[in-house]
Amino acid sequence: MSVNSKSITLLLAGTLFGASLSVGQNILATGNSSNTLPLEQMRTFTDVFSRIKSDYVEEVSDEELLEYAIRGMLNGLDPHSAYLNTEEFNELRIGTTGEFGGLGIEVGMEDGFVKVVSPIDDTPAARAGMQSGDLIIRLDKTPVKGLTLNDAVKLMRGKPGSIINLTVIREGEDKPLSVDIERAVIKTTSVRNRMLDDDYGYLRISNFQTKTTADMLKAIKKMKADSDGSLSGLVLDLRNNPGGVLSGAVGVSDAFLNSGMIVYTDGREDDSKLRYDATTGDILDGKPLVVLVNGGSASASEIVAGAMQDHGRAVIMGTKTFGKGSVQTIQDLQTGGAVKLTTSRYFTPDGRSIQALGIEPDIETKPNTWNKPEEEDSDYTPLTESSLSGHLSNNDEKDEEEGEDSDNSDEDLVFEDFQLYEALNLLKGLSILSAIDK
Repeated sequence: MSVNSKSITLLLAGTLFGASLSVGQNILATGNSSNTLPLEQMRTFTDVFSRIKSDYVEEVSDEELLEYAIRGMLNGLDPHSAYLNTEEFNELRIGTTGEFGGLGIEVGMEDGFVKVVSPIDDTPAARAGMQSGDLIIRLDKTPVKGLTLNDAVKLMRGKPGSIINLTVIREGEDKPLSVDIERAVIKTTSVRNRMLDDDYGYLRISNFQTKTTADMLKAIKKMKADSDGSLSGLVLDLRNNPGGVLSGAVGVSDAFLNSGMIVYTDGREDDSKLRYDATTGDILDGKPLVVLVNGGSASASEIVAGAMQDHGRAVIMGTKTFGKGSVQTIQDLQTGGAVKLTTSRYFTPDGRSIQALGIEPDIETKPNTWNKPEEEDSDYTPLTESSLSGHLSNNDEKDEEEGEDSDNSDEDLVFEDFQLYEALNLLKGLSILSAIDK
């Protein structure tokens, strides 16, 4: 690999400073065939580099051009691989500590625009009504088209208390929406819980952090105490959960399984081939479990849903999930920046890759549509992994193109959260059947 790096450096030097290209050519020829750089493409690269330096309307530094080239190389792989310079890498570290300034939305890039994967619970974006699949076309007076995702994120972040205006295109709306959001310090609380009924619990996981499993176990322990020591069943809500750390998904899955595989990953390198198995002990002692998912449930959420579905441990209810079945690793660079690189795919216990396909629920339940115009109840297709440009293919792919602690009565749930209402009804039915079987 060191030979290749020198080849690139010398080849560029030959172009920029007038030296002969034969220097780079000789070094290229010394490598073995699997590591040899394609000389013709490198000539094209240096030719384009020289033309930009000499003919572009504005002067661009060598450093800028090389960074653009690196970004393009990674962005061309898939929607999740990226180059992070030192500043962006520091921003990423801030964003994963659980507290940062901003709006509170998980976003991605699609056709040059920012698309919302999901709003984060109890954040300004969620309170302003931002939805999964929203397309952001303008940030204040700045058009999004032409910005990188990192540039757009920088604009969305700012001093807490300041207001930003988003121009949003939403499926079913006749014209763009104008949404004012007040920035705030985002403190992500990944686990919330409440009792739906005297004996039935509700557990909401908004994203997966390193503390998620421990927080979930504490929440279930509290609900057990609130129900005189035993829950009759639990609804696990993973809707609009964009994912997070793999260990969080594995830990949550393990809590409900007594044995068997949870997930495995497979890539080109040996260290990307991993397997995670459940340990003995089911926190619910086999009591019924219903998992709620939707198009905003991605990555780590799909690991949990897939494991529960393959083991028959839970009923998956809601709508089809996002379909992000790839794993990214952050690799530090000597310059102080980093590369976020897709290194493997993950697979459910039965060997299913959900990349660009998603998890199909056992029972499809759509959100309520009361008080909405009839024409809005359309065949709206939400943003999914398969709709992202350059997404990884799936080898098995066929030709197919929340209040925090308040108690709600069943009647309230019908109108406030129909999917949760249906999940509670199913949970009660499963509990009755389980009691009959005994």
